[in-house]
Amino acid sequence: MNRFASFLTATLLLIAPAVAQAPSPATPPTPMPMATPGQTRVPTSRAEIALSFAPVVARTAPAIVNVYAMRAVRQRRGMSLLDDPFFRRFFGAPSGPGFGGPSERIQRALGSGVIVDPSGLVVTNNHVIDGADEVRVSLADKREYDADILLRDPRTDLAILKLKGGKGDFPSAELGSSDDLQVGDIVLAIGNPFGVGQTVTQGIVSALARTQVGITDYQFFIQTDAAINPGNSGGALVDTAGRVIGINTAIFSRSGGSQGIGFAIPADMVRVVLQSVLSGGKSVRRPWLGAQLQRVTPDIAEGLDLPRPVGSLVQSVVPGSPAALGGLKVGDLITGIAGQETDDPDAFGYRFATRPLGGKVEVAVVRQGKKMELSLPLEAAPETVPREERVLDGRSPLAGATVVNLSPAVAEELRTVEPDKGVVVTAVADGSPADLTNLKVGDVLVEVNGERIERTDDLVRATASPSRVWRITLQRGGRTLTAMLPG
Repeated sequence: MNRFASFLTATLLLIAPAVAQAPSPATPPTPMPMATPGQTRVPTSRAEIALSFAPVVARTAPAIVNVYAMRAVRQRRGMSLLDDPFFRRFFGAPSGPGFGGPSERIQRALGSGVIVDPSGLVVTNNHVIDGADEVRVSLADKREYDADILLRDPRTDLAILKLKGGKGDFPSAELGSSDDLQVGDIVLAIGNPFGVGQTVTQGIVSALARTQVGITDYQFFIQTDAAINPGNSGGALVDTAGRVIGINTAIFSRSGGSQGIGFAIPADMVRVVLQSVLSGGKSVRRPWLGAQLQRVTPDIAEGLDLPRPVGSLVQSVVPGSPAALGGLKVGDLITGIAGQETDDPDAFGYRFATRPLGGKVEVAVVRQGKKMELSLPLEAAPETVPREERVLDGRSPLAGATVVNLSPAVAEELRTVEPDKGVVVTAVADGSPADLTNLKVGDVLVEVNGERIERTDDLVRATASPSRVWRITLQRGGRTLTAMLPG
């Protein structure tokens, strides 16, 4: 994450168009046709400047929705005598008012979304509905529906909802191609900022392929100066033809409000996640590379005698992976894919992840100063062993950790560079012994008290009996760490 990431505020989004000036009665404007790809141009008269974006909004706005996510949060009412271990031992731990027991409050999140299919499929941000017990969607025409969460994809910060009820004739928006955009193109943002209601704002595309933003695993954002504020998350970034070309997801802000630097997930990535749902999937299946890539710094470029610091340097290749099968080697410099240049690992990762599964893709490589094309198979990471998820309990320092058997599929999901065998941590409960031990998601547990850990059942068995001293060995970030912990 770069030095700007601390100022990024993940927000819920929507936007309103610029107010058009009234045309002079003496020079009535003639309607200007909507722009189509390849026809971008600047206004040529005052009449054109006075034209309105109202037709674009009228076409798209009915498909933009408000998303309300609710979850119950348990909290204690304060201290009581029953918090004393002596009283709890003899009287148990009743809860409720007067006993200092936990109570529930409803936590609400507000965001935006886009209906992308008449059947009621809604695209929004994962952070809008993360942890929600109940999701409700309000349409622009005031109709409200409960919604099911069909798919969550934290790696892209996208989620797909399904409206419950209705007749399958919901207004829907067309997904465009984010690759058709150019810097300077006019765009509209539509959403529900601060809960004030559907709002439209207008701006331009400030930058494309913006990486190193630190929001999601796939760093390849559309940057816009269209006003985006809290509540806009999950809303639409729309081109002048009324097509959704991005899902607004975050802003750069020192104040929490819009400062003209907003980021949207490209529509081409949205399409990959949506297609997973349409094909009946419960998770997103993407091509697996099976190689670790490194950004080319100015020092590396100088050492490799490169004219400029661009490309992705191959650091490691997993045996048997698509990268290995395609002939990729450590030290290769990747400069492009499918005829498109990629300046860094984030750009390559996005381009590779948005390729359809099946077949092959051509990757441009420089090896020892020689340019070449390698053909890499587009295959999903295999789940070579069952996950066998376990939640550790008992009195060990690992209690509260969720672990699964490690496979290429799990390693890809966790973005870990650890071996593709063993037991890996996928979650750590807040305040648990594992949390206090500083166990991290992605840690690969190797050995506990001298017992080698190869499957989750091995770990459950190794932590079942109490011990006065725990010796735990794990792998993290390419390093092997061993800790001695009291029982």
